[in-house]
Order: sequence, then C-alpha cells, then structure tokens
Amino acid sequence: QARFVESGGGLVQAGGSLRLSCSAFGMNFRLNDIGWYRQAPGNERDLVASITRRGITTYGDSGKGRFTISRDNAEKTVYLQMNSLKPEDTAVYYCNFINPDPSAWGQGTQLTVSS
Repeated sequence: QARFVESGGGLVQAGGSLRLSCSAFGMNFRLNDIGWYRQAPGNERDLVASITRRGITTYGDSGKGRFTISRDNAEKTVYLQMNSLKPEDTAVYYCNFINPDPSAWGQGTQLTVSS
C-alpha cells in the first residue's frame, strides 16, 4: 500500500529557508506524479507544488518564486526547498500523489515561521 513519510519541518524565522523531504513507500515511485500540500489551522489542505514523473514542476501562487520542488527517483524522495519564508507559510506540510490517495497521507511535518 502506498504511503508517504514527511520530515524536515521546524521553527524558522521569517526570511529563512528550510528543505522538506518526503519519502515514498509501496509504489513504483518513478512512475508517479507527486505533490506537496499544506494545511494551516482552520484551512483546507492545498496543493503547494507538484512534480510529474518527467520532472515537470508547477507551483501554487503561494510558493511561486520562493519554493522549489525536486525529486530523486533512486532515493524515492521528493524535496521542497523553501526560501524567503513568511509567517503565513506556517502549516503542516504533506505529500501525496497529484490525485491524492486518501489512504496514503502521512503524519505531515510542521513548519512554523516566526515573525
């Protein structure tokens, strides 16, 4: 069964940088399109960035110009490099397929950006 494990979150000051990692299990990773999502308290879970199996990337408005998604097929890992962080980036970050599998959600990783 497919599942994802996120890591790398923490407490960062505004303007700082952080890289999140997402390890994938139970799938043929290189054949799948993967997305990073985030959910802040009281908000829906939104797609932040995605990367196709061919490496084509797309970004939501919140991350354009600041976030970079990448993947390492050998390591079955997707990364999210986040720069120029803002307090409004504070959320729990998750990864899943671009068409999310409800059973594949992990625990997420908490990012808190202090002002």
